[in-house]
Amino acid sequence: MAMSLTFKFKYGTVSPHLMSRHLGPRVREMRALGVDLPGLSRKSIERRPYPPGQHGPSTKRRKFSEYKVRLMEKQKLRLYYGVTERQLRNLVRLAGAQVGNTGERLVALLESRLDNVVFRAGFARTIPAARQLVTHGHVEIDGHRVDRPAYRVGRGERIALRAKSRELAAVATSLVDPITAPRWLELDVAQHAVTVREVPDRTSLLVTIDLRLVIEFYAQRS
Repeated sequence: MAMSLTFKFKYGTVSPHLMSRHLGPRVREMRALGVDLPGLSRKSIERRPYPPGQHGPSTKRRKFSEYKVRLMEKQKLRLYYGVTERQLRNLVRLAGAQVGNTGERLVALLESRLDNVVFRAGFARTIPAARQLVTHGHVEIDGHRVDRPAYRVGRGERIALRAKSRELAAVATSLVDPITAPRWLELDVAQHAVTVREVPDRTSLLVTIDLRLVIEFYAQRS
């Protein structure tokens, strides 16, 4: 008889296969990190820019260890793109094995994910929403449907919403107040499509993250 395993988690009881994904309140996580993460949520922590807790903002100056600082930078990156710990670790390794600056290569790998491209094109309000569009088959690349959010788009590829998918309420809502597309994407608003013009770099990031600290975090754990 198979045993059903569950674990006590910060926000309830979950099974092991769900623990790698973010399950908790998004704004709560952003407050804990002290930064807005547009890819995770369009809400802002501006009204309460301090870590969650019953006692409100602390008057004491918080001092973090070097490990904690690196951990927080890593968490910013992971939560922003909605990747699992294993995915991010593997991407850092891949970036380190490639020619060039590891931080720049890591940004290129993350920014070129299909779910991020759909988000940056303005077709979804967040990366989780973009991921849902992709997995449900609403996105095409050069005329062929692709349902893998982690698919890495390349220069010259054209990403578009399928004709029937353009009428989705979620898409219409996102297009009312889209996030400005980065310069490495050429937007065709009328056709609900974007074309990859060049390799993305760190200048296109919507959040300030010290990539050096992220790389150091994984280097110390290898």
